[in-house]
Amino acid sequence: MKPERSDYEPIGSYALISDSQGSALVSRSGSIDWACLPRFDSGSIFCRLLDGRGGEWTITPAGRFRSSRCYLDGTMVLQTTFVTSTGSVSLTDAMPFEPGEQGHEIGASSPHAIVRVVEGLTGDVELVLQLSPRPEYGLTVPDFASHGQGWRTSGGPQTCIVSSAVRLDPGPGSVRGRFTIAAGERLAFAVRVCSPWRDIPQPWSQDEIFALLHSTVSSWRSWSQIHEGYEGAYQELVRHSGRVLQALTYAPTGAIVAAPTTSLPEVVGGVRNWDYRFSWVRDASLTIEALWVAACPDESRKFFDFFATAAGALGGEGSSLQILYGVEGERRVPEAELNHLGGYRASRPVRVGNDAWYQLQLDVYGELLSAACLLADRVGDFGSSTSSFLAGLADEAAAKWQDPDQGIWEVRGGPRHFLYSKLMCWVALDRAVRLAPRLDALERVAGWEASRDEIKAAILAKGWSDRAGAYTQSFGSDDLDASVLMIPLVQFLPAEDPRMLATIEAVRQRLTDERGFVFRYRREDGLPGKEGTFTICTFWLVQCLALLGRTPEARTLFERVVGHTNDIGLLAEQIEPESGELLGNFPQAFTHIGLINAAWAITEAEARAE
Repeated sequence: MKPERSDYEPIGSYALISDSQGSALVSRSGSIDWACLPRFDSGSIFCRLLDGRGGEWTITPAGRFRSSRCYLDGTMVLQTTFVTSTGSVSLTDAMPFEPGEQGHEIGASSPHAIVRVVEGLTGDVELVLQLSPRPEYGLTVPDFASHGQGWRTSGGPQTCIVSSAVRLDPGPGSVRGRFTIAAGERLAFAVRVCSPWRDIPQPWSQDEIFALLHSTVSSWRSWSQIHEGYEGAYQELVRHSGRVLQALTYAPTGAIVAAPTTSLPEVVGGVRNWDYRFSWVRDASLTIEALWVAACPDESRKFFDFFATAAGALGGEGSSLQILYGVEGERRVPEAELNHLGGYRASRPVRVGNDAWYQLQLDVYGELLSAACLLADRVGDFGSSTSSFLAGLADEAAAKWQDPDQGIWEVRGGPRHFLYSKLMCWVALDRAVRLAPRLDALERVAGWEASRDEIKAAILAKGWSDRAGAYTQSFGSDDLDASVLMIPLVQFLPAEDPRMLATIEAVRQRLTDERGFVFRYRREDGLPGKEGTFTICTFWLVQCLALLGRTPEARTLFERVVGHTNDIGLLAEQIEPESGELLGNFPQAFTHIGLINAAWAITEAEARAE
């Protein structure tokens, strides 16, 4: 019997597949080590990523091999090629959409499955297959029973229907097979997840799996064909990042999850392990800007509508806005520790849920009103309930901006007067003034303008530190924070303002590693361990350099960062300063959003120069 593996592959060795409802990660060796179905935040079916006993689905050559991989053109369908001493094979992995879904419809429904097709390319190659589902984050070790022409599992809240082109032998909690494939042969496999309390479908035939794979490739390409409007700098990276964002979108609602994983560490062996399988308001305006750049206008409107609905815009003024929501608008996503899991490379605890849902973060008002302002000229007027809701958010920003909060980085220490939070309250009121005619709120403009000007005066007076020679993390502090790079990006001050210039240089000199990659901050935040550079912060610096017309520097830094994408163009939340290893949940939407917006900033800067 093959022993459970205790080794861990680098975070950057994984590839994402998705049906725009759930997701899975596939390693270079052909092992699916993480899968959550039917939703991104469902209990995992495979989680060897977080514990050697957490379950996996491996199809890999029996002997030594070399592998290479790519996404099929215009898709998030993965193809891995294995080369051995006896021949070569390809392994194509996908999470299928319902047949016939095209364009903006993709992901609206799903069979909640993973399909894998092996094709012999040259010679003969012997492969081994091991399928060890472990539902509920590894808590359940299911039994296997024959079911039609395949297998089904029993035990736990989810049943796996297994379709196989080869004989599989059952063992404790798994099925295994060994087979040889010759050049020109194709073999299909599938795992479909369903409820044990409903009718259990039959396994799919070979032809049905081939057809599902073909239709899924067609669906992805149909989506890509109507999202190819971007023609600026780094075109292929931007278009690919647009597909990554679609893969991280929960299509039934339009929510975009921050990442498809939980508890991949910011510090290996440390405690900075969070669940990112939710949708953050913090990301709203940057996401909508990125979606427009990447030629995804329908997706941006749906993303905005998700937050408006989740926050209760239909209830009008007084509806509350929290910082994050579940993918169907759930407000409560309580945090728990899974102590039965060892964690990625002993990074514990493993967490599910995220207690940041009840934190106070004042920046959310500016995020959503900025997003609304970005959308207003492109999609027309808002309905009366949404208009009332947005006006109410501006009133809340005016009323609460002087309160301390947890800030953009959701620090787990006590609340403080974070500059970024005040800045985004200013943004909320500035955008509300611009939107006032559309919000039927002209009578409130004078009050909003007065509060906006009061906030600006406070930031200019209290946010600047003579000792630091820069705008800093919080009022009265000398600590640098990368979020101050947003000051020119939200048009609070021009990048050429003398104090802003000094701030940008202070960040470059004192908040970066030797490559120029930016840390969020360097002060103690109540948690042990030092994290890596925060990739979106480096992209913010790229944008600032582009605004200053220092386009060659912006390009150099941009290309240095994207040089750390893995072999299929994916980036994590952070980059380890010494090794360059990708850290944190993976792939991260915020990072790919930053990539898109930085590429566009370079494009605009070059257009201005010409």
